[in-house]
Amino acid sequence: MASNRPAPEAPYVPSQRTSTDVFGYGSYHHDEGPREEWNPTEESLRPARGKHRVAKQRGNGFARSSTVLGVGVIAAVGGAGMASANTGKPPVSISMPDLPSVGGVFGGEDEAPQGSATALSDLASTATQDRTEGASDAGETLRNRIMAQAESQQTQVDSKAQLATQTALADETAKAEAAALKKAADDAAEAKKAAEKKAAQEAEAKRLAELAKQYTLPTSSYTITSTFGQAGSLWSSGYHTGLDFAAPTGTLIKAIHSGTITEAGWAGSYGYRTILTLDDGTQLWFCHQSSISVSVGQKVSTGDVIGRVGATGNVTGAHLHLEVHPGGADTGIDPMAWLQSKGLNP
Repeated sequence: MASNRPAPEAPYVPSQRTSTDVFGYGSYHHDEGPREEWNPTEESLRPARGKHRVAKQRGNGFARSSTVLGVGVIAAVGGAGMASANTGKPPVSISMPDLPSVGGVFGGEDEAPQGSATALSDLASTATQDRTEGASDAGETLRNRIMAQAESQQTQVDSKAQLATQTALADETAKAEAAALKKAADDAAEAKKAAEKKAAQEAEAKRLAELAKQYTLPTSSYTITSTFGQAGSLWSSGYHTGLDFAAPTGTLIKAIHSGTITEAGWAGSYGYRTILTLDDGTQLWFCHQSSISVSVGQKVSTGDVIGRVGATGNVTGAHLHLEVHPGGADTGIDPMAWLQSKGLNP
């Protein structure tokens, strides 16, 4: 380690002043003896620790760090020399450590140690690289986390959409199956109704066929000229109360069904009339006859002759006027419908 050149020794002259000197070292005492010279050496100085950092000069200013330290040491040494010269005390020899950066203060920029600058630059580059890599790793971690969360959310959305699609498909399938079952049930019900209707019709046809064997039309070679309920002034009630079979005078009149003759004779506007009472109480009126072939209380069977067609009573021509009175009521019903209910079609 280099040392500063010691200042030339001045002759020791004790000072006679008793007052405090300029630099505040206190008054001189004769019993103190001569002052010893302090000359720092390599052994007495504390070794410098660490590296001296050198910063580049900025403009005309001084570099910081170790360069400023060197300048401060030089200033201190200069001040001490001045103090020694002013106080008359013996000069102090100071040895300074070799500070390569001091030259950088007074010399050119090229004189600064390149090793320290390179080390600092490498350190800064490493720190920058570490921060960049750390930021990159943190950004990549955040990006991966965001992507994972987005993928999870998308998976949930896809699952919900798939579930909704499956539910809608299941609903459509259930609706289609329900509609098919309903249609099948309706078809079965319609088929059942049709079958029942057909069976009823067949049963009715059979019944009517059996009834037709038991019932017969009252005459033959006829023409229907007036129906039940027909309005007109020809009838005292204002409407027709029976069914007219127009036929030539003398055409045979037959018993429609088996029963008992309860009346046979003249009946005013009805002319000659025969009343046949059936077993169920229904009365059949045969009116306007030209002649009567039965008597009261006589039992007759289906198809037996009971009289002949005529034009007696209130008529405009030869015809059979037929009335039907269920239960012997005064008001009759439509003979056409009643005959049809017995399997007969006038």
